[in-house]
Amino acid sequence: MKPASAPGARRVQELLGPDYAVVEFETSTRTSAEAATVIGCDVAQIAKSLVFRTVSGRPVLIVASGVNRVDEKKVSLLLGEKIERADADFVREMTGFPIGGVAPLGHSTTLEILLDEDLKALDPIWAAAGTPNAVFRLSADALATITGGRFLDIAKR
Repeated sequence: MKPASAPGARRVQELLGPDYAVVEFETSTRTSAEAATVIGCDVAQIAKSLVFRTVSGRPVLIVASGVNRVDEKKVSLLLGEKIERADADFVREMTGFPIGGVAPLGHSTTLEILLDEDLKALDPIWAAAGTPNAVFRLSADALATITGGRFLDIAKR
């Protein structure tokens, strides 16, 4: 583990400021399982960032607990529009980050941000920080504050 050095991770660190520490690992933290193993936490504590596209083309970022699957039907009802998983090019264009490294803040465009309400029961949580091997630690309350996102029941049950 080392301090942020990759450009994307440094950008996230600058946005977060000194209250947070973006760290990079030698191995991948791209998936929730990989991140939990490297960090030494439960998979549920990984706040995975998933980018979706509405049928009209709006980008939506859903930050979900690492153990949850997003219920696309629920989210579509909440948004009033059907959603689908975005491809890698759309993710990079909308967020400025690669899949597996999408931070919950600092995006290239404005995204609607939805937060998995299950994250509120976990402390701490860990989020991606701009690269597929960088993360930072925070609380669910802090996640809501830094993203402006809203907590909703978005998990498939």
